[in-house]
Amino acid sequence: MGKIQITVATNDYDRTRAIKDDVVEVDGCDVTYLSMQPEEIFFRAVRYAEFDVTEMSFSTHILQTQRGDSEYLGIPVFLSRVFRHSGFYIRTDRGIESGADLKGKTVGVPEYQMTAAVWQRGLLKDEYGIDPWEISWRTGGLEQSGREERTPINLPDHYDLKRIGPDQTLSAMLEAGELDAIISPPMPSCLQRGVPNVGRLWPDYRQAEQDYYRRTGLFPIMHILGVKKSLAVEYPWLPANLYKAFGKAKNLAVRDLEAIGALKVSLPWIGTELAETRELMGSDIWSYGVSENRKDIEALIRYSAEQSLTEPGLTPEDLFAETTLQTSRT
Repeated sequence: MGKIQITVATNDYDRTRAIKDDVVEVDGCDVTYLSMQPEEIFFRAVRYAEFDVTEMSFSTHILQTQRGDSEYLGIPVFLSRVFRHSGFYIRTDRGIESGADLKGKTVGVPEYQMTAAVWQRGLLKDEYGIDPWEISWRTGGLEQSGREERTPINLPDHYDLKRIGPDQTLSAMLEAGELDAIISPPMPSCLQRGVPNVGRLWPDYRQAEQDYYRRTGLFPIMHILGVKKSLAVEYPWLPANLYKAFGKAKNLAVRDLEAIGALKVSLPWIGTELAETRELMGSDIWSYGVSENRKDIEALIRYSAEQSLTEPGLTPEDLFAETTLQTSRT
């Protein structure tokens, strides 16, 4: 039996590049690797299931898994993890001094169900006691008009969730004072241009995020890997082989961070940065696997239910291929 042909679609990460460049093989597979931005991948995977193996929004995967309409099985390869204090942008003329001051405000977000926003609303709930329905939410494109939720959601009536106008963008509305704040992964252009009365909720977000990690132990998971269910049925060995290959690729990327004799990363003090990060987070700063990340996974499952995207009852094991839950050890 020859190798099977698979397409893999992810962003271009250091931790995936060894597979893209054929340095690490996925056992039993010939890989056609497609690199593109996550927003495009998510839309095409959710709407059309175009890819055999794909980067996936973790929040969308939780939602679709409970509804039973996902074409993909999850693999506990966490391609994107980001602390999200950096993604709160505010009007500085609205008396917003802390997260607590967002209660009762009107806040823009590209998509209500996007993973970054679920983590950010979870932070507001856990740290400041703000329930999601205590903020008025406005959804739409950050810089381009017309963005929609990639998968349907249905919130209870007591939520104030509305799409912005067909010609509006969140960044322009924040600049004009039509929004009190935005939560978004990219920085809005109005802040980049230095317009008046727009700033970050946490100007020293690095310190805020480190303090958050010390208190909670959470390193927010944004994106996971998924494999088509139909392929996993036909080739039961595929999920575990993908998990193993992506783990090897990640380890090679970390090894490049450790190479300080001749720097492979264009950052002069990368060795110091890595040492300081490991002092805070431990030796495995970007772990894969369900058992290693149970606390983070359970937090996002809880947030999804608290924010009326899903019903309580999901477990981490419900979200991932069974053959990836435990791996052999030597």
